[in-house]
Amino acid sequence: MSIFMIVFEILGTIAFSISGAIEAMKKEMDMLGVLVLGLVTAVGGGILKDILMGELPPVAFQNLRNAFIAVGAALSAFIVGILLSKKEKELHSRIWNHTMLISDAVGLGTFTVIGIRYVQELGYKNPILLVFVGVVTGVGGGVMRDVFAGNIPFIFRKHVYATAAIAEAVIYLCLEKTGYIDFAAAVGLLTVLLLRIFAAKYKWNLPVVHLK
Repeated sequence: MSIFMIVFEILGTIAFSISGAIEAMKKEMDMLGVLVLGLVTAVGGGILKDILMGELPPVAFQNLRNAFIAVGAALSAFIVGILLSKKEKELHSRIWNHTMLISDAVGLGTFTVIGIRYVQELGYKNPILLVFVGVVTGVGGGVMRDVFAGNIPFIFRKHVYATAAIAEAVIYLCLEKTGYIDFAAAVGLLTVLLLRIFAAKYKWNLPVVHLK
């Protein structure tokens, strides 16, 4: 794995961990809950990817680097939360929401590419498999976070979440054919980030049926 991709993975781990920690604090979980939710969000997608591809035990249990990074990021978010007074928390609620949106988008974008790269390194070239595993890797941590927090997962209801991951996967696979793999990864991440931000701002969602 190139230095760029290692940094890319660390960035995604920190981002997803922060999003998990913020969600835990919104649910008023204690410190352990914040750390667990941050950790699960950060490594959950990678664990699902490894299980799908037959990598047992999952890499997260073989190399604890990302686990330690995730716990450190979640703990940092928890400390920041403690340092803010109740009044400040209310004043900064919009900042917390924006931070979660950005961190979740960054985590989604980075791990979608990491999932694709992992499958490619195993020698598989089927684009359907690459997109599928990439999307599962990208959304897996967020799904686990939402389930643990008692929410309907974003993937089923929120601002073109999985659609953004699919778009990134397709764009990445097209651009990497140029040979500029790191550039393709960066463009893919930017695509997810912009899609998620605009979707949240303009309330973009896939069609739903209202039965009530």
